[in-house]
Amino acid sequence: MVSPVDASGSPYAILIVDDEEGIRESLELTLCDDYRVFTARNAQEGLAIIEREKIALVIADQVLPGMTGVEFLEKVIERNPSAIRMMLTGYADVASIMRAVNEGRIYRYIPKPWEPEELRVNVRRALESYSLTTENASLAAALRDANERLRQENLYLRREVQRRYAFENLIGSSPAIQRVFEVMEKVAGTDATVLLSGETGTGKDLVARAIHYAGARKSGRFVAQNCGALPDTLLESELFGHKRGSFTGAHEDKKGLFELAHNGTIFLDEIGETNPGMQVRLLRVLQDGEVRPLGASDVRKVDVRVIAATNRDLRKLVQEGAFREDLYYRLRVVEITIPPLRERREDIPVLAHHFLEDASKRMNRGIKGFTNAVMDRLVAHQWSGNVRELQNEIERIVALAGDADTITVDMLSEHVRGRPALDDASAGGAEAVDLADMNLAVDDLKRKLIRQALEETGSKSKASEKLGIPRQSLQKMMKRLGMKDPGAE
Repeated sequence: MVSPVDASGSPYAILIVDDEEGIRESLELTLCDDYRVFTARNAQEGLAIIEREKIALVIADQVLPGMTGVEFLEKVIERNPSAIRMMLTGYADVASIMRAVNEGRIYRYIPKPWEPEELRVNVRRALESYSLTTENASLAAALRDANERLRQENLYLRREVQRRYAFENLIGSSPAIQRVFEVMEKVAGTDATVLLSGETGTGKDLVARAIHYAGARKSGRFVAQNCGALPDTLLESELFGHKRGSFTGAHEDKKGLFELAHNGTIFLDEIGETNPGMQVRLLRVLQDGEVRPLGASDVRKVDVRVIAATNRDLRKLVQEGAFREDLYYRLRVVEITIPPLRERREDIPVLAHHFLEDASKRMNRGIKGFTNAVMDRLVAHQWSGNVRELQNEIERIVALAGDADTITVDMLSEHVRGRPALDDASAGGAEAVDLADMNLAVDDLKRKLIRQALEETGSKSKASEKLGIPRQSLQKMMKRLGMKDPGAE
């Protein structure tokens, strides 16, 4: 049974419009115990009440002074379309009834005379209908608002992701990484399949995302899958999907990542870990743009850009028969080799300051920079884990820094703080060097980096920004290293 009160806790309001005072009083007396009842002698009074009150149910006589009951209800619809409409009639005119149903859209006729209990039942049922309609309208409006908020949030998040992976946010000024950026910019605007090669931690995932969000498919999805992280059957299901019942545990149909990435990009990391069977299926997608879910008899067309990555030598795997040659050439339409961090040491200072600023902000720390001794060790360290290892080292330091405002040597990890090994070109091989030789090599590297920065920027202020150190620190370092001031400012 419907409650006699609305959502605000007030009794439902009913409007009775009839030119006979006795009928108005009788109806009011029948309904006033449960509802707020308003009465009007004619259509004009009734419309005035409709304008100022939230009326849930209108009961109008079929014949009113100045206009018919149907005409009055049509005007009610214009002002309050959700109000339920009932009509009093003493006639059995079928044509009038049909017109009232079609044009006045009445809920029910009330014949004269009426039974009070029957009237109460009809009113209660009418208000039940009104309550459901109002609730549905409220839910629909809430759903529209929620969908709009979700759309706006998705749009905001997409823009944030695009900004995060924009080319201008990629860090590095060394010739080695600049060559990578140049190829990325050229290939981003195409649909060419890209193969990213490089050691673990060099940033292949970041490069793949930057290519996607700089291209025409940036409004599509970017999905990623590490091919070495799942067993063969699960990887096949993850990439191509499956039909319900195709294997134990397949309780429902599932779309694969290739279908989810339709009109977007799929990033296949560690592609060298795939088995021959999976390589055949990947080759078919690249050749024909078709996938077949596990357990399905039909194929599905997909339009997906493929970016693959590996830290292994795929050419060597092809020679050994562990990787299909035709798939290898399909993948390396454009190959981008990302250099390890030890081959672009001049990028270490700016990377370190970037990671420090980011970690300090997230962890609410007040660390401003590094001592010269710390930067010496960061630049000289081998970084076998590449950029990822450097980032993790900085985040570990920030997390344990307490209220320190500068990173000092004692805050470094032991393997970084110790006697770092330079690369083959700087250290003359893999053998260990003594501390004096290491300091000399570090000083030589600093001179090279400072000289290069000054030549590229033309001023010490800009050179200090490029190197990621304060201008005053650059001046002190040049003086200690015996470098003459070129007077470029």
